[in-house]
Amino acid sequence: MFDKMKFLKKWTAIALSSILLSVSLGPPPARAVEAPPQRDAYFGDLHIHTSYSLDAYLMLSANTPDDAYRFAKGEKLPVLNGEPDQTNQLSEELDFAAITDHSEFIGEVEMALNPDNPCYNHPLAKAIRNDPKSETLSLLAYINLVLGTTFSEELPERTKYGSTTCAADARKSAWKKLQDATENNYEDGVFTTLHAFEWSSAPSAANLHRNVFFKDTNLPEEPFSIFDSQAPEDLWDILSGYEQNLGTTVLAIPHNSNVSANRMFAPKTFDGEDIDPAWAELRAKYEPLVEIIQTKGGSETTPRYAPDDEFADFELFPEGEGNLGSYGYLREALKNGLRHEASLGTNPFKYGIIAATDNHNGSPGDTEEFDFIGSHGFSDNTPALRLTNIPPGWEPFPYFTPGGLTGVWAEKNNRESIFDALQRKEAFGTSGTRTKVRFFGGWDFPENLDEQPDAIDTAYLTGVPMGGDLIGEDIINAPTDKAPKFLVMAMRDPQEKGVDLDRIQVVKGWTKQGLTYEKIYDVVWAGDRQKDPETGELPPIENTVNVDVEVGKVTFDPNSGKDELMTVWEDPDFDPTARSFYYLRALEIPAPRYSAYDYVRASVTDEDRATFDEFGVPLSIQERAWSSPIWYTPSQEQLEQGEADALTVSDPSLVPLTEAETLKLFASNRVKITNLNTGEVVDNIYGPLDIDQTGRWLPIGSTEAQYVATHIGEKLLNAPKYAITGNQLSFNIEDGSEFVAELFDRNGQILAARDDEVGYVNYQVDVLIDVFSEPCCPEEPSTENASKGEVCVKPQA
Repeated sequence: MFDKMKFLKKWTAIALSSILLSVSLGPPPARAVEAPPQRDAYFGDLHIHTSYSLDAYLMLSANTPDDAYRFAKGEKLPVLNGEPDQTNQLSEELDFAAITDHSEFIGEVEMALNPDNPCYNHPLAKAIRNDPKSETLSLLAYINLVLGTTFSEELPERTKYGSTTCAADARKSAWKKLQDATENNYEDGVFTTLHAFEWSSAPSAANLHRNVFFKDTNLPEEPFSIFDSQAPEDLWDILSGYEQNLGTTVLAIPHNSNVSANRMFAPKTFDGEDIDPAWAELRAKYEPLVEIIQTKGGSETTPRYAPDDEFADFELFPEGEGNLGSYGYLREALKNGLRHEASLGTNPFKYGIIAATDNHNGSPGDTEEFDFIGSHGFSDNTPALRLTNIPPGWEPFPYFTPGGLTGVWAEKNNRESIFDALQRKEAFGTSGTRTKVRFFGGWDFPENLDEQPDAIDTAYLTGVPMGGDLIGEDIINAPTDKAPKFLVMAMRDPQEKGVDLDRIQVVKGWTKQGLTYEKIYDVVWAGDRQKDPETGELPPIENTVNVDVEVGKVTFDPNSGKDELMTVWEDPDFDPTARSFYYLRALEIPAPRYSAYDYVRASVTDEDRATFDEFGVPLSIQERAWSSPIWYTPSQEQLEQGEADALTVSDPSLVPLTEAETLKLFASNRVKITNLNTGEVVDNIYGPLDIDQTGRWLPIGSTEAQYVATHIGEKLLNAPKYAITGNQLSFNIEDGSEFVAELFDRNGQILAARDDEVGYVNYQVDVLIDVFSEPCCPEEPSTENASKGEVCVKPQA
């Protein structure tokens, strides 16, 4: 058994009060007048569905809001998910939780379950009640009530069943019952509950969902839903109205940006208009946090957008229509937010980080891999289903995860302290474990701060915690080599279920002249591994997971890393003129994924295992924790220094190309587009299919037969492709993102300003092949030549 006493080391010492320190270590160093805050880590789940979410109830998940809160507090309860005789219990209770039932159909559920409601015997109420229980009838009711109304691009309309007078009364009654459960289970100092609901916007099935949380009990009569509006801007307006009219404090947390069809973090309004300062301010105010992982996968990044991040491929869905596009991933949003701040004055994507489950069994915090029994009712209530099931319209269940947990650093376990920690972003997310992380930034941290017993007090007094800001004004007169230092700390779960740590990384992103960059640093790690002197890469830690089907057993060594890691790290590549962010990512050693335990169950057949193997989902997992970022903002003087040689669209030497000039350039030539700052080339992409350029473009060397297949891909990124309008060119590039740019002539040099680079002219356009000057074109361009870009395009008659 893991010895919990081994943790009574640095993490305990640095939490001692100044009085104890003065007794044992002599007088503390001189401090500012303000005392440092004394905060503890609390874990909770902020995304839970119960029987009052229609989709959960139709999956035969019958646990009530009160059941869910009791489960979060550690009670052993039956799991009413369609599989008989199952019970479940957390090995460690949560500190806080919030029930976030979908606001859209709470009235329909109430009408079906409350015999006193006048619509109790309506045919759809009987279908929802589904007694005796039938999965087929549940699916039919789900299609009729949910899919048929909520996935429209237009404003959804309620069914006749949901539009009755008794339905309006039922919504208020259901909302009141949710409030009562939240109040009845709140224990100040012991267990915190937050009033909440989920707003479930999904135009054309693009996930734009937000969970809404209240700091107090000043609540509306009924929650806002997509039947009121699908636009996030309208949600923010409603939240502003709640604060003004009800005297409450409220925030919203987006989730599953990974399946938003490239829309969650797009720099456009819901109606497709350009964003402005007011939009940025409203979003930043009411959306301080984002959910980085949950049962439907991770949203940090992907190998497509972070090819140099060896750990980017973590709990991802396969690429498809809903999850392509960089505007669906958090790290890209954090980078893009920096450059939007430059143009709008406010960073609309200044997100702190949390994680949650989105559990639809009414089982908050049920994230432990070794005894996971599913999260979506009858859809995944057996090992075989979790390994093989592909529900209509969903991703295969093997790609689902148990979900994550939210951690906060707060003074007390009560509503005010927990909510305040969320609002100031002193919050972190984990992929489901209880790993604790701390992250502080400052200018003058001593190199041995991690060894000092009052390190946390010093970090609070002389720096900022996760969610905070470092300001360039503080170093404007400092030596030019002044760089921020960060205190990074991680401690594994001390319980027996805990797993050792592999390493701590710092993820950095920054913007310069409209471009964005990222870099990942391994800053402290377990063992005596050494970085490769040429690549700088740290060798992976050993994976000890062993899955033995014959004996039906999964084993691994949970203690092959370190129980705690900490250090002081200084940014070696700091540019004081560049807006930047930093966040901590702590990785645990490889451990068995829940699918490994399912894989060896006696009830699973060899056929089931073969089906699972085809998905390519691993049987091991490196769980992790992410801190909220710390941002660096240069002073105005520093920003001006960094932009001294920048070229912008306002430069008078730039003459916009006409539409005819732009059309002629791309219709009659094969071109390459070069980034003048990085040297990267956008080359060998698309060429004209027909001479008059009606918008039908193909990859160079492609054939007419490939046209339809190519253009199906246009829908994936939710933007027009291969189009010329005025001096603007739009097309897809190889990483799946879109290249939309305005073209200019500068003394014969053709330059381009990409639309999402806030007015900077960063590209040069060069002609490679003049179609009409070629003496001839082969009837069938060779594949070999096409791959080299040595293909001309034959004008069509």
